Amino acid sequence: MKKEPGILLSIFPLLALVSAAAATLFFWKAGMFIPLITGILATAIVGLVIGFKWEELQGSLVNGVSKALPAVFILFIIGTIVGTWILSGVIPTLIHYGLLIINPKLFLPTVVLTTGIIAITLGSSFTAIATIGLAFMAVGQGMDFSPAIIAGAIISGAYFGDKLSPLSDTTNVAPAMVDTNLFAHIRHMLWDTIPAFILTILLFFFLGFRAATGAAASEEIQNIMAGLQNAFTIHPLLLLIPIFTIFLMIKRYPAIPSLVIVSLLGGLIAVVVQGNSISEMINAMTSGYKSATGIQAIDSLLTRGGITSMLSTIGLVIAATALGGILEETGIFKRIIKSMLTKTRSTGSLILSTILSTLVVGFASGAQFLAIILPARAFTNVYKERGLDTKNLSRSVEAAGTVGINLVPWSVPAVFAGNILGVSPAAFIPFVFFAYLVIIINIIYGYTGISISKKNYDLSSVTAEPNVKPIEQSV
Repeated sequence: MKKEPGILLSIFPLLALVSAAAATLFFWKAGMFIPLITGILATAIVGLVIGFKWEELQGSLVNGVSKALPAVFILFIIGTIVGTWILSGVIPTLIHYGLLIINPKLFLPTVVLTTGIIAITLGSSFTAIATIGLAFMAVGQGMDFSPAIIAGAIISGAYFGDKLSPLSDTTNVAPAMVDTNLFAHIRHMLWDTIPAFILTILLFFFLGFRAATGAAASEEIQNIMAGLQNAFTIHPLLLLIPIFTIFLMIKRYPAIPSLVIVSLLGGLIAVVVQGNSISEMINAMTSGYKSATGIQAIDSLLTRGGITSMLSTIGLVIAATALGGILEETGIFKRIIKSMLTKTRSTGSLILSTILSTLVVGFASGAQFLAIILPARAFTNVYKERGLDTKNLSRSVEAAGTVGINLVPWSVPAVFAGNILGVSPAAFIPFVFFAYLVIIINIIYGYTGISISKKNYDLSSVTAEPNVKPIEQSV
């Protein structure tokens, strides 16, 4: 006979996950697959102890993964978009015009803005940090800016773009986990992302106002721009493709058909404007673009994309959703969340609990996907029961899981950025203003009711949580 796990049994899988994550982060250097599998095994042991049969646990793994299938299909398409957008010159054009606007006195806000534009186009914060981020580090240190401040500006811009981009894997996973539409999710995030981004730019403007008077290290930028012009036809009309993507987002067209159209447009432009063959276009969609300009910064930036480049991300999503499924089936994560929900009387306290739960998972695992998926899965029915649109939930877990995880010194994103930029996470975390601001703004919205969307759901298949106090309407 099945029984509800006690709090100690419920904590055991998370402790196993945390321990394995810490080991892989500091010693094994092997990524998050083994920690996720460790978490699954620990959860399965608890499940067997409390009366589940193995067949039931195995079924919960399958059910968990099935929730991620829409995101998996989108991730495949995103791989083709990145490949065709590079091959067509769309991404190189965006980089070229982004670099043109650099001004020594406005360097820091320019870093935030330009990195954000590139990240929103690429859909990848890691790519923006590892490429343009490195160029900005060289330029900024030539102006005598603090490396920690430059890194904070780079990461703030990169995660602004990652958070809003329809090409971002995390931006696709969050709404998929809570049964909401991708573009509805992105539009709802404008409420917290745009104010936080504007405030971030203002903060960096004031920080950089008293910039050092040293000459800008512009040789690196000139080499990049020359290399892009030699390898691609750079033209402002190519910017119409990203603009058209934004148009599709605003018009609320379905995500998968819209992204397919955007990918095919990139391929068409690659053939018509850049003179590539259909074979080269297909290869870029499949295996990505391979840059061979001889300029390391360009080749590092543009050698990417393709369906095959998304397989590792898809594997991580599958493992994380499988863990989410078994944690949900055994009631382990629900048991932990229940203790928090007993005190959530208002919309504000529910939003706060969501954000804190997301941060707890982020601090526990250091994994971005897990920090998004587990709270999203755990809170979905609660939001539905309380008449709150689940896009409120997806926005909150994005704020704390996609962006806020950079405030965890041992998290994968923070360690990655530290290694690439040559700055320790402890040094740059105080300057990642965007991460603090999106979290604070979401909490304020929860308690004031600003931008909180309501929706009536069919609750016939939703089991109410016991001992959860009814919600009070926010003003």
